[in-house]
Formats: sequence, structure tokens, C-alpha cells
Amino acid sequence: MTAIEALQSWGAFDLDDPFPLYAEVRELGPVHAVTLADGHEAWLVVRYEEAIAALNETRLSKDMHAALARGGEVVAEGLPGPEFARHMLSVDPPHHTRLRRLVSAAFSPRRVKALRPHVQHIADDLLDDVAARDPTSVVDLVSAFAFPLPFTVICELLGVPEEDRARLGEQFSRLLMPTSSPAQYAEAKEASDAVVAMLHALVDQKQRIPAADLVSALIDARDGGERLTDQELLSTIFQLIVAGHDTTASLIGNSVVALFRHPSQLAELRREPEKIGAALEEFLRYDAPVPHSTFRYAVEPVEIGGVTIPAGAQVIISLAAANRDGQKYRDPESLDIDRGAVRHVAFGYGVHHCLGAPLARMEGTIALGSLLRRFPQITLAVQPEDLHWGHGDGLVLRGLNELPVIPGPARRRSSATAPSRRGSAR
Repeated sequence: MTAIEALQSWGAFDLDDPFPLYAEVRELGPVHAVTLADGHEAWLVVRYEEAIAALNETRLSKDMHAALARGGEVVAEGLPGPEFARHMLSVDPPHHTRLRRLVSAAFSPRRVKALRPHVQHIADDLLDDVAARDPTSVVDLVSAFAFPLPFTVICELLGVPEEDRARLGEQFSRLLMPTSSPAQYAEAKEASDAVVAMLHALVDQKQRIPAADLVSALIDARDGGERLTDQELLSTIFQLIVAGHDTTASLIGNSVVALFRHPSQLAELRREPEKIGAALEEFLRYDAPVPHSTFRYAVEPVEIGGVTIPAGAQVIISLAAANRDGQKYRDPESLDIDRGAVRHVAFGYGVHHCLGAPLARMEGTIALGSLLRRFPQITLAVQPEDLHWGHGDGLVLRGLNELPVIPGPARRRSSATAPSRRGSAR
């Protein structure tokens, strides 16, 4: 597919390796009119400085309900539907400010630091299960490790009962798969209905029997004497589950693949594991787990990169394309864990910068550090070209279907950690 063809159907390109196409589109200019794969017209931002400007532009609204009120000409309704579209990513200030303030305490740096030992417990337990297998057998690292680690963490934070996690994880995985055919949409709709029912039941349970968890805290939360509405509560829980597990699972998987494809970088990280924090920032830049920003539309004409975006137009910011902009980064198409301070937009920018970024960073460093320490001979079980990024819609979400590896002999877990509660495997 050429760059011009891609602009005529943005999102229908090769999800396994979209980066050459991103580079071609960047060369054509910073902002482009596109037709999305769902048929809606939009404007696409692909360069770093313009991405920063767009992410920080108050005239680009995230009010999903206001957009839907325009008759659906801007954005498809999507699943689960408007009932679950009143969270931080779909409203503007002051509503956004209020919702973010009510949730932010759970993701403060102090709270995340306190969670670190427990996240390490969960990671060690999952890797113990991998270590118990034949070291020469093939293991899907997505279902065995990358997915259940963040999913367990977010379920425990929210207070999802352990007996419900396996089914909830299965339904979310089905809901977040591509829906390019009627059959795929029907399956996603069935999963969506199941998720909606389970979250309603979770809220009902916490209203009857509050506990020391985030859902109970959100039910009781007040801001200036005003509680969350039922719609805001359910929307926020849904958004926290998606953002709290799916993107981190993709971050872990994408980072492991990047290291397999760059054996010298993998060897360096094994020699110097203290570089894991800096390496994670490079992984986020190199292959952002959220390749495009969530929904925005122009409430009035906006000029970005010398292009005037008309009022009412939907705007898509390609975070993954911006993160490889040669005007911002030296040798942007190369993975370099020694790149130094990496300022990327993988977590967005401005007032909508990802609230869970500290948690994702902590989970990512623990996951990658623990994996490389426990399995120093881990290898990819297939050729890199046989890997497929078919999880998610390819725009906002892009993850591996599976990541087959041969773990090799395992080292013992380095710390004396007690078994922890588990979530689901994907």
C-alpha cells in the first residue's frame, strides 16, 4: 500500500509493520486529510512538534457525546456504547479535571511505589509457572505473562473478585479484537454485553458490601459534594480496566520483540540490567503500545503545522509516527537503549497525559527485568516475520496475537516472595 492509498483508508494498512508507511506519510507533510477504515473523514497528525501542539490544543475536544449528537458524522458509536463513554478520555475540562482528581490518588507515585513489591510477587509467580514447564517447550508469552500481569494488578486495584477475573479477562480480549466483518462485530458485541453485565454486577456488589478497593472508593468519592453519576462510574471502571491492562500487555510484548530483533541491545541489557528503566523509555518511543491518540474533534477551525483543520472535523494524532520523527530524534528508526533522555508521546501530552503512566512504567520494568533475569537463554520460537499484531483495532490499540518463545533453563526467583493471588490468562 502506498502512502496516498493509506491516507484514503487510514487503519487498513499492514498492522505487523506500519512504520515504513508512517515514514512515507511524515515526508508528505505533518497533517493530512484521511478517510478512516470505518468510512469517517478525519485529519491525521504525524510529526512530533505538531503532535505536541495537537495534544495540547484546547479547541480539539474529546467530548464524545457532543460529537455523537452531531449525527454520527464524526465518530462511530463503538462498543460498549454511550453508556460507557463518560470517562476521562471522552470529556473536556472542567468535567475531565473533576474525574481525574477523583481517580488520581490511586495512581500517585507514592501509591505506585507501595505496590511495587506486590507486582513483583505476581510477576515471580507467573514466571514460576513458566519455569515449571519443559524449558525446551514453546510458551505463548502473551497469555502466560504479558497479559495476566497487568490484568491481575488492575483487577486487584479495582476489587474484581478473583473468581470473576478469568471470565472478565476473556470477554475483554474478545471485545478488543478487530471488528472488520459482521461476524467479528457480532462476537465483539456479545463480549461487550457480557462485560457490561459484569461491571454492573461489580458496582452492585460494592454498593452493598464496600471494601478497601478503588471501585468502592469511586462509589463513595465526592468532589465539592458531588458524587460520580452511574454513567461516570461505569465508564471510569471500564476505561481503567482497558487502559490498566491492555496497553501494558502490549508494551511488554512489543519490548520483548524489539529486543529479539536487536540481539546486541538484548545482550547489553543482560550485561547491565540497571539500564532497564532507560530502556523502557526507548521501547515506548520505538513501538508505542497505543499507536494513535483517542478521539478528538475540532470545535472551531484550528491551524496545526500550517494546515487549517475545519470545525467539526475528527482529529487523529499518530503517536507512533511522531515518536519516530527524524526532526526530533537521531536515527529514529533504530532501537537504542543508550539514547539517553527520551521525550516521547507514548503516554500522550498535556491535561490528558496518561494517568496510569507511573504504574505502566513500574509494571514494564518489573516484567522485563524479571523475565530476562529468570530466563537468560530465552529465544523467539518463530521467525520475526511470523509474528502478528492482530489484537486491537490497529489505531488506538495494537497488540500481539501471541508471542511464542522457548524460555530455556530458568534461574531461581531471586527474592523470597510468598504466592500471590492470580488473575486470568488470556
